[in-house]
Amino acid sequence: MLKNLYTLFLLSIAMISCGGDEPSEPDLEIAPIGGVGAVCVFNHAYQENYDPDPISLILSEAKSGYVLIDPYENVSEEDIARIQAQGNEVGAYISIGAGENWRDDFNELKPFLVTKQWGDWEGEYFVNETTTGIVDVLKKRVDWLAEIGCDWVEFDNMDWVFDDDYRSAYGFNVTVEEGIAYSNTLCDYVHSKGMKCMAKNMTEGVSQFEGVLYESYSDDKNWWDTTGAKEFLSEGKLVIINHYGESQCNKVYADYLEFYGDGVSYICEDENTKSYKHYNCVE
Repeated sequence: MLKNLYTLFLLSIAMISCGGDEPSEPDLEIAPIGGVGAVCVFNHAYQENYDPDPISLILSEAKSGYVLIDPYENVSEEDIARIQAQGNEVGAYISIGAGENWRDDFNELKPFLVTKQWGDWEGEYFVNETTTGIVDVLKKRVDWLAEIGCDWVEFDNMDWVFDDDYRSAYGFNVTVEEGIAYSNTLCDYVHSKGMKCMAKNMTEGVSQFEGVLYESYSDDKNWWDTTGAKEFLSEGKLVIINHYGESQCNKVYADYLEFYGDGVSYICEDENTKSYKHYNCVE
C-alpha cells in the first residue's frame, strides 16, 4: 500500500513540477526514531545561511524524531530530558576533525592541531595527528554527553582526511587510514557509554555507525558516495539529508525520494522563510 501511495506521490510531483510551481510536501508514513523509514529532524547545531532551530521551537514542535543539538550552546540537561519526553532521540554535535577555539577544551586539543586557521571557518584548526593523545581529550566530551543524557554523538568534520586540497593547504599529517581508525575508536567509546554514532558526510570504513547525516546544497546535491548512503538505508540505519539554501525544498525532497526511496530523512534550509523546514513530523 505504501509503495503505491509513494508512486502516486511521485507522479503528482512530476505533473505539478511541469507547471513550474513548488510541489506540495510529501505525505509519507512516519517511522519511529531508529526504525526503517523517514523521521522528523530538527537541527540546533548547523548554521549555514540562517539561524538553526532554537531550543524553544524544538521543545514545542519536535516529536518522535531526531534532534541534533550543540550541547555547548545554552542547552540544559533539563532541556534534553524534555525533548526526549516527546519521543525524540537527541544527538549531540562534536567536531572530531577540527579544533574550535571557543570550546573549553581547545588548549588541550592545540598540540594535536595544525597552526594555520581553516579559511572557511574562523577559529577552527584541522586535526594534524590522531595517534598521540587526542582521543583521550575527546573521550572527556563523550563522558559529559553521556552524563547529560544524550542518545547519539554526531561526528562533524570526520571526513577531513579525504580532502587532498585541504591536506596540501594546511599540511596535516594524519592519513586516511589513521582518520578512519580514529573515528571508529571514538565510536567504540560512544557505544561503551550506551549511545549511538552518527557519521557526517561519509560512510567509508565506518560500518559500525548507526546513521549518517549529509550536508547538501542547492548547487551541489548527491556529491557524496551514494552507494554508501543506500547501503546504510538497506541496513535500516538512519540517513539524513540536511539541505541548505533552497527555494524549492519540496522539489528537492521529491528528487531525493526518487533516488533513495522513502526511507531517507530530510530537513531543508528554506530561503523563503529563512529557517529550517521540517518534514515527516508528528502533528
